[in-house]
Amino acid sequence: EIAEKLEPGWIVERQLKDGDIVLFNRQPSLHRMSIMAHYVKVLPYKTFRLNPAVCPPYNADFDGDEMNLHVPQSLEAQAEAKILMAIQEHILSPRFGGPIIGGIHDHISGLYLLTRGEKKFTKEEVIYLTRRLNIDKIPEPKYDGMWTGKQIFSMILPEISLEYKAEICQGCEECKKENCEHDAYVIIKKGELLKGTIDEKSVGAFKGIIIDEIMRKFGPEETRKFIDNMTQLSIRAIMNAGFSFGINDEEIPDEAIQQIREVLDEAEKKVDELIEQYREGNLEPMPGRSIEETLEMKIMQVLGRARDRAGNIASKYLGMENSAVIMAVSGARGSMLNLTQMAACIGQQSVRGERIKRGYTYTNRTLSHFKPGELGSRARGFVRSSYKEGLSPVEFFFHSIGGREGLVDTAVRTSQSGYLQRRLINALQDLKVDYDGTVKEQTSNMVIQFKYGEDGVDPMKSFRGKAVDVRRIMREVLGEEFEEAKQAKE
Repeated sequence: EIAEKLEPGWIVERQLKDGDIVLFNRQPSLHRMSIMAHYVKVLPYKTFRLNPAVCPPYNADFDGDEMNLHVPQSLEAQAEAKILMAIQEHILSPRFGGPIIGGIHDHISGLYLLTRGEKKFTKEEVIYLTRRLNIDKIPEPKYDGMWTGKQIFSMILPEISLEYKAEICQGCEECKKENCEHDAYVIIKKGELLKGTIDEKSVGAFKGIIIDEIMRKFGPEETRKFIDNMTQLSIRAIMNAGFSFGINDEEIPDEAIQQIREVLDEAEKKVDELIEQYREGNLEPMPGRSIEETLEMKIMQVLGRARDRAGNIASKYLGMENSAVIMAVSGARGSMLNLTQMAACIGQQSVRGERIKRGYTYTNRTLSHFKPGELGSRARGFVRSSYKEGLSPVEFFFHSIGGREGLVDTAVRTSQSGYLQRRLINALQDLKVDYDGTVKEQTSNMVIQFKYGEDGVDPMKSFRGKAVDVRRIMREVLGEEFEEAKQAKE
């Protein structure tokens, strides 16, 4: 019936189908990568789903974020989206020229577990780990019928050669390079991972040295393939190894708890001694500081050191096989400080970088639980407990004061940076970089800069801020000769 009414000039619309190109956006749109072009895969239910590897540029997570989808209607708009806005065209950030799309969380933990040390896998396990990857053949096993994790990771690497210190590097005084006992020195030769552990520095968003190298050497398409393969492999690796995290992962033995108590008791005693010296007038003021400021700084130092020592004791007992430690050292999520606060001691709460001192003005004390004018560690917001033990009511109150500052600060910073960005955009909106490398004002054609950024370097095409990485080019051209010359020089 409707078909009969059709006349030339009518627009016939259809439903979205697999393979259509669409624009996807998450607000606030703070940079170019906040809107990118995706290919559609129609799935049931009513939520947008997207690859976790593209979350960093959108700054998106899955805790209720809302995003917008725009469907380009004309063929011109679709072609423009495909060529200019496709995700693989935005792997390198124009802000610093490094990769902004890469592995996050489980991707990093998975590859860390796969490549650390010399883990061995049977043929069945290798096939399980690689069945989702676009690869043709499996290499020869390194050991009798057994493959190593490093060999499996090498299967997805294009032909690149790299040498660098991994995220897990302990910063030894003298670097042993390929003989590193922590397996923290990565050596990749002609697409084969020979030494080292893959972690955040290798494949993480914002850091990924490997992603950066593939992008520069082989371009966006090859990089897209690598990121796809890397994420698939890492998820299978972490599933194969088994990785969980619960309240028991912060269990530390009684002897560790006892050692932490002694460290904290000693620190509180030192603080009391400092206060005693201050009251007696024996405290030597630091250069340019009053006696009160000196006392506060010294107390903060003592308590900060005590927390760090407590954390070291806890992490020594938790060991390198602990899930939280793995996440922290590989750079997947969290830090050793988070671990310290969970297992050992939360530490000093602060407002504007100082101990908490405001409270009842008339009696000059923070809470009615303390004596007037008391300066001790507990009276000024030092939290001895860990999150696992739980806080006392007084500690909880101080902790919520410290936390409140964080919330207020976030809100204030957001509004300030938003207004600053708006003013900058308005001020710079009609400047353009001309074909001769000068910066001109669009309407009047007035020259603002003879050379863009004074050096003519496009950050997106630069190598970590420099226009050219000479060493890399020499290594590429000379190959083995360059390495030999470097070793002879050393």
